[in-house]
Amino acid sequence: MSKLEQTWRWYGPDDPVTLNHVRQAGATGIVTALHHIPIGEVWPLEEIEKRKSIIEASGLRWSVIESLPVHEDVKTQTGDFQVYIDRYKASLENIGKCGLQILCYNFMPALDWTRTSLNEPFSDGSTALKFDIQLFAAFDIHILQRTGADREYSQEIIEQAGILYKNMSPNDIEELTSTIVAGLPGTDQHFGLPEFRNAIEKYRGIDEHKYRDHVKYFLEQVIPVARANGIKMAIHPDDPPYDILGLPRIISDEQDVRDFLSLYPDQHNGLTFCTGSFGARLENELPDMIEEFAESIHFVHLRNVSNSGPKTFVEDNHLEGNTDMYEVIKKLIDMKKDHDLPYRPDHGHRMLDDLSKKVNPGYSAIGRLRGLAELRGLELGIRRSQS
Repeated sequence: MSKLEQTWRWYGPDDPVTLNHVRQAGATGIVTALHHIPIGEVWPLEEIEKRKSIIEASGLRWSVIESLPVHEDVKTQTGDFQVYIDRYKASLENIGKCGLQILCYNFMPALDWTRTSLNEPFSDGSTALKFDIQLFAAFDIHILQRTGADREYSQEIIEQAGILYKNMSPNDIEELTSTIVAGLPGTDQHFGLPEFRNAIEKYRGIDEHKYRDHVKYFLEQVIPVARANGIKMAIHPDDPPYDILGLPRIISDEQDVRDFLSLYPDQHNGLTFCTGSFGARLENELPDMIEEFAESIHFVHLRNVSNSGPKTFVEDNHLEGNTDMYEVIKKLIDMKKDHDLPYRPDHGHRMLDDLSKKVNPGYSAIGRLRGLAELRGLELGIRRSQS
């Protein structure tokens, strides 16, 4: 049976959720990154050591790096992309020197995860993250005014998007725009609408096949360095796992995972298994995917979603929603790993005192505390039932 390590995402010294809070939540591992280092720059050895020392002084360990971002020039293979790849490799070498062994990253174009609401009212009075395809289409067609957007949605969605947009106030438009194009959580990178249009435009002419070629080249460059430095790289799936904004999506279902792993077969080229991302596509059978890709899963994000329609979902409580979390945890426990497999409660509802606090979207303390407690109890129950 696998030993699962309970971890917690921490955004560094400025995170309102402190390392002391993390210890009180019961996690033993920290998932973090050097968010203050600009994307594309080398992570200095001394900065990695400094962050590691802060974590260890709190009685915790730095279990996973999430993430070392891939520069947009690398994804599009434009500009100084080879320079940025070489810097990425230099960062991997410094990471290896510090003894860090798991790196979660993504190759999603232009944006990290995307939602249409960061504070969607939930039935119990908390708030959740939500993705609504009709609202997203209203942004894409009427606010962003992306060329060809109206050819990529069904007639029903186009009609509903038009109604939604017609009833939006200027404040509604501003809030939706900032929610979608705000940039990456935990960083100082923020898009305005013109910058966002430019970011999308860079992918014109890059379809999924060409994008896979770019991913393959990246893997051929970095995986040998990761292997030499004892680092397991774990790519995060697309979030949401649907075609959006005309951008290429390459890891949304189980066939995508097979195709990705075949680009560079190596134990150091692996997967962050995100139950929320994969679970938003109802055709994905998550327990079966865990069994098939067990050897390539190096890190796990555990969260749940409930779909209220095609390509529309809200982030549910961790034990409720599309995903049978019992079967997921059972499959993870049954995996035969020769090392600890870290997992973290991914996102959490904004609830109780956190409703009035400034928090990173999805990363409030109390919602994740509830999630971790539920997952920890589920894991214990499964283990006891098997003993």
